[in-house]
Amino acid sequence: MAEDESEWDDWMLESLRLYNDLHVFELQEPTRAIEWIQDKSICVAGCSVGKKNEILELSLPQKLCAKGNQGLCPERDFTVKCGGFSDRPIYDLKHVAGTSLLVSSGPPDTSLQVWRLATDESDAITLVNTVQNQAAGGQWSKISVDCSPTPRVLHGSKVSNITIQEIASQEVLFTTGTDDCEPISELEFLDHSTFSVCCLKGHLWLADTRQRPSLIGRSDVPVNRGDGCHWTMGWAPGHSKVARLCSDGRVVLSDYRDLSKTLSLTQLVIPAAVSSNDYLSLTWAPCLQDHLAVSGFNGTVHVYNTSSWLAGPSRVEPTFIHRGHSVTPEPKQEIPLVTRHAWHPWKQRALFSAADDCSLHVWDWADCNTA
Repeated sequence: MAEDESEWDDWMLESLRLYNDLHVFELQEPTRAIEWIQDKSICVAGCSVGKKNEILELSLPQKLCAKGNQGLCPERDFTVKCGGFSDRPIYDLKHVAGTSLLVSSGPPDTSLQVWRLATDESDAITLVNTVQNQAAGGQWSKISVDCSPTPRVLHGSKVSNITIQEIASQEVLFTTGTDDCEPISELEFLDHSTFSVCCLKGHLWLADTRQRPSLIGRSDVPVNRGDGCHWTMGWAPGHSKVARLCSDGRVVLSDYRDLSKTLSLTQLVIPAAVSSNDYLSLTWAPCLQDHLAVSGFNGTVHVYNTSSWLAGPSRVEPTFIHRGHSVTPEPKQEIPLVTRHAWHPWKQRALFSAADDCSLHVWDWADCNTA
């Protein structure tokens, strides 16, 4: 116990130098979702199998909402704005911008749940609808949402059952129309008409709903190390770059305007490969050019600056490592695993991260180069 407390104390002391801001919280249950609701709150949701799971909208501490140096702020903790309960685990959760709607997915099937945030008439997050994927088959669906021209959801568990549906009417607006049963690790709307799909084997698809066939481009993984590797992806906001992250630590950078070429192939410094992509996550910073963050390998989040990555294979070191989840004041049987991270929408170096020990951290790392 003393050794654990000493390590925690050392990290907390070191954090005075490493972070501009650091908040450490405890949730009631682990979450795989950190979803922004406008700019002043987030939604988290339980992911436990065989029990009711909470969905919570949490107001951010005042300091995290303030622009510029505001000094001491009276509220330094999250507060619960509203909440609800789901009868199933929530593995993916998306907020439809400009509305009070949330869409969630999780086992045991590909159906989606549509929720409404608290209104003047209700102080609870309520389930308002269930969306069924008419192309049956597969495990839980990956989801992406779009608000124009009407709220829509893109969802699927395999390339063959990717569907776009209007949320209110459940009208099917698009299906892929292919027999490819490759499992999906991630999908994302790029604009109103196009979306991207990353498969577990690393294949990257582009689709245009205005064309037939709709799958207009595919990029394969440049280096194939055989079975056992799993991939996910992340798109750079406002740019044409997409990065694919492998469970063995490889990252492939591509440009969707020419998927036949690879911008870079990089090997990240990770402690060990993981056996699945359950928690693998790669996200690009919305306000810090060329920076991305990865997690899901252990109890840390790594931040990288991709501006120095070369076209050829290379091995890179992170710009910053947040290791707070793996350093705790209590004795642990196992090192916690980061289940999700998300960037702050306008604070350049601020991120949220959650782990399977129910910890939730908000941290703004210091740029030592400008100190």
